Amino acid sequence: MPIKIPADLPAYDVLKREGVMVMDPDQAARQDIRPLRIGLLNLMPKKIQTENQFARLIGATPLQIDLTLIRMSEHQTRNTAAKHMESFYRPFQEVKQEKFDGLIITGAPIEHLAFPDVTYWDELREVMDWTQTNVHSTFGVCWGGMAMINHFHGVKKHMLDAKAFGCFRHRNLAPASPYLRGFSDDCVIPVSRWTEMRQSEIDAATGLTTLLGSEEAGPCLVEDPGHRALYIFNHFEYDSDTLKQEYDRDVAAGTPINVPMNYYPEDDPSRTPLNRWRSHAHLLYGNWLTEVYQDTPYDIDAIGT
Repeated sequence: MPIKIPADLPAYDVLKREGVMVMDPDQAARQDIRPLRIGLLNLMPKKIQTENQFARLIGATPLQIDLTLIRMSEHQTRNTAAKHMESFYRPFQEVKQEKFDGLIITGAPIEHLAFPDVTYWDELREVMDWTQTNVHSTFGVCWGGMAMINHFHGVKKHMLDAKAFGCFRHRNLAPASPYLRGFSDDCVIPVSRWTEMRQSEIDAATGLTTLLGSEEAGPCLVEDPGHRALYIFNHFEYDSDTLKQEYDRDVAAGTPINVPMNYYPEDDPSRTPLNRWRSHAHLLYGNWLTEVYQDTPYDIDAIGT
């Protein structure tokens, strides 16, 4: 089944060319089923790239997905055209009376800031509390996941001496988890962050279970059933060349940066990187949507009641 997005959203043509099933709202209206309503709170500066990445993953399941793009109400992006934001995004204050089967909160390149120093922190805290009454399941990604686990459990983020940057092997710590259905015993996941969450502090919190972790990169995927949430600190959604883009950007700017580990063949930046995480990325997001579909009320207004 397809993902329902506006026909003039850039992701529509991108996904259609890749063979992902997409449909516009008029087509969806002719199908007598209730689609899963998924919100994407996009905090990344490259909005269109991030839209494509997540739409690709959630649009590859047998479920019809109705995707709503959400932004922080007062924060203005400087990297995406105002017309695109006006055409496709709704501010949180406009949607907060509505219900969603699922919500994805993306990362944001603001790791160096303490959470309270983020300009939209107060509204984001409102969003996270709102998920407990208006969203059936929430998926916090990278900084978004760090913000959620901090807000709900007080788990702190810690600055690293050097950026964790590259593709790291992660162990499957919970093979029986429905979110890891079909996963191998280990898998490769792109990592790009200056901060970490520590396993000892996650273990000390109540009700959290780490599903994926790495000896080199630390905990990765954490389940929080008490808040109907998953937190992932790394980037299954990345395209094949996303780490390359980040590396080339830093090199061009003269920013000290190591070659991303285990990414380029023989660690040679002149060679084309291989994508070794795509299949597990689709498994994870497909499993999440399956669990949402199994558990969410058919009457969407019953969410949170």
